[in-house]
Amino acid sequence: MITPILLNSDEGQRIAAAIRNRFADATDGACREAVAAILDRVRREGDAAVLDYCRRFDCPVINPQNLRVTPEEFDQAEAAADENLRHSLRFAADRIRRFHEREMEDSWLLTRDDGVVTGRLVRPVDSAGLYVPGGKEGSTPLVSSVLMNGIPAQIAGVGRRVMVTPPGRDGQVSPALLLAAQEIGIDEVYKVGSAWAIGALAYGTALIPRVDAIVGPGNQYVAEAKRQVMGRVRIDMIAGPSEVLIVADHTAEAAFIAADMLAQAEHDPQALAMVITTSEALAVAVGAELERQLPLLPRADIARTALAARGLILVVDSLATAIDLANGIAIEHLELQVAEPWQWLPKIRHAGAVFLGNWTPEAAGDYVAGPNHVLPTMGTARIASALGVETFLKKSSIISYSRQALEADSDHIRRLAGLEGLMAHGNSVAVRLGRG
Repeated sequence: MITPILLNSDEGQRIAAAIRNRFADATDGACREAVAAILDRVRREGDAAVLDYCRRFDCPVINPQNLRVTPEEFDQAEAAADENLRHSLRFAADRIRRFHEREMEDSWLLTRDDGVVTGRLVRPVDSAGLYVPGGKEGSTPLVSSVLMNGIPAQIAGVGRRVMVTPPGRDGQVSPALLLAAQEIGIDEVYKVGSAWAIGALAYGTALIPRVDAIVGPGNQYVAEAKRQVMGRVRIDMIAGPSEVLIVADHTAEAAFIAADMLAQAEHDPQALAMVITTSEALAVAVGAELERQLPLLPRADIARTALAARGLILVVDSLATAIDLANGIAIEHLELQVAEPWQWLPKIRHAGAVFLGNWTPEAAGDYVAGPNHVLPTMGTARIASALGVETFLKKSSIISYSRQALEADSDHIRRLAGLEGLMAHGNSVAVRLGRG
């Protein structure tokens, strides 16, 4: 299925360079133009455009009256809830909440003897829109996305949390998604998806008031729409297809590695699943395990397409070389299936999340470990972080001077202002001190 490639071969060098530069290949001109047209129409026409797109692509019977999930629909979801699912949702929510509570930032003040007070005021945005993909027309509800997006916003203190998700053809949202929303206190849910959902959240319509921040994963149209409204609203990141990189030595289990590669590959035909190993024998064994495990998956066709297009097994001469390459790739999910993973952790500079040891599958991070699974992709882990409480926080500087302090600083202020040619700046100090 996947033929191992030596990194020091010409092909290996070419492939490694392409993986490092994958962000440059992520732009789709046709998608960009289509999204721009959608956003422009939503901005101009509001609900009329949103409803038209919903009817054409998701639900023919959507209308202004059923665009928002009703209390009755929440009640029905609650009544139909499976107790085991309810238990798992609460278990995951508790883990996620406990982790993210550690991220909350405090306001702070710094005082000086001359009476100056400076500091930082930390406040949440007023509102946040949480995008949750529909998941094969509701048949695979992504409840974990509800928790991972909504809980950090809740901890930050966001007053209004809005969820948008595409409806099924019958105009319904999966009861499991509604149950997850209820679990974390979200009761404003709209049946709208794709780029027009992002447009509605960014610009606001009569039925869907605008928000200040938009977070959550989605397809290329959602990602491109977030990119185009960025600045008007805050976004978490521009995410691409899911990615995993597994660094492995001779102690790793081929079956574990293959299973984790397939766990990414089943997400999306464009998912990236790759291994860098110091063991040629392991590389061959992983290929054989992929052949064995793949036919057993319900989403085998998706996984097979992804592996054929972007599956990769590279053989390197040392773990140091593997880690250096991993830092250059800056992957979304980095697994260290090596004998001493904690020994290598200090060498990791760029990764969305790091999974240590053979017994730490990426799936644990997706659901119940606690850290957020909304992570930077396409190499942006070099500059970006996981979604967290800070995504929903903004900081205001605090400055307070006494007359004594202003007198002490006045010469410096006026001198620097004069150097920059901003005489009114200097004069604003002079006037206060009777020198203007």
